[in-house]
Amino acid sequence: MTNAIELNHISKSFGEFSLKDVTLAVPAGTICGLVGENGAGKSTLIRILMGALRPDSGAAVTLGADVSAPDFLRVKEDIGVVLDEGCFPETLTAPQVGRVMAATYRRWEQDTFDAYCRRFGLPEKTAFKDYSRGMKMKLTIAVALSHQAQLLVLDEATAGLDPIVRDEILELFNEFTRDETHSVLISSHILSDLEKLCDYIAFLHQGRLLFCEEKDALLEQYGIFNDTAEQAEALMPEAIVSMETTPYGGVGASGQTCPSAENMGGDLDGVGKEKHNESTAAERLVCSAEAGLGLSHHRSGLGRYPQRSTESSGCGLRGHDPLYRHGL
Repeated sequence: MTNAIELNHISKSFGEFSLKDVTLAVPAGTICGLVGENGAGKSTLIRILMGALRPDSGAAVTLGADVSAPDFLRVKEDIGVVLDEGCFPETLTAPQVGRVMAATYRRWEQDTFDAYCRRFGLPEKTAFKDYSRGMKMKLTIAVALSHQAQLLVLDEATAGLDPIVRDEILELFNEFTRDETHSVLISSHILSDLEKLCDYIAFLHQGRLLFCEEKDALLEQYGIFNDTAEQAEALMPEAIVSMETTPYGGVGASGQTCPSAENMGGDLDGVGKEKHNESTAAERLVCSAEAGLGLSHHRSGLGRYPQRSTESSGCGLRGHDPLYRHGL
């Protein structure tokens, strides 16, 4: 399988911040989610990927072309970009943006663009500066999907959208990758979107790529535990990846599956309430990891855990109810 994106030992310094030896490959026909805290280097990496910023060292290849080579300008025709801020002239309306893009892209599809504008409910006579943030993102997405792109690069593309429209946009991205020559790189803080959409998850922290793994493998192998310090003492040491005491006296931990989990069946959906109440904290942690209930930080040691409420009798294990499967 060929790669749509290849980053090889990329390093870039800006004063106190630096990207450090980032190597990442995104196979063609897949969707890769890029996650990390603000300032982790996600946008910097995207700028390097698009040839807008030169790395201090390393090489970036997009759709088979080195981004520093002159012929990368031709390849940009095949890339649809959605940044976290709209980038169109403020006085233009949606139809006017379409006419500008028709003169920009050789393979511009006006009918496709018009259809997306109607689908997204974009007004024809309102200037871009008067759009809400969500409307600006919709217009940018409509442009990105209207010139036969092979690669979508999305930086917080679903930010500012209401949940119903977000789901519709995610489905559009899924449809886009049904063509095996199409790929997506998406940066987002909305982890539930990435869980629904992505094939791979890449985690940046303080300029370093801590891991890039298949999403399904993460969901199968890792789980998140939140409970009291007393319950945490019963956890099997071999199942714990990282642990932190919360300010309220509880304990948060991310855990992975271990061989002893095989004796428990491994499918939390089939665990009844009676068995759930009788199980130890260690068993519940391993079962959650076996069932794939939420992404952990995969040996990152960051120890930042979601604080969701859950209706369980004395158990703080997030995700015991299958309704908690979606949303990290």
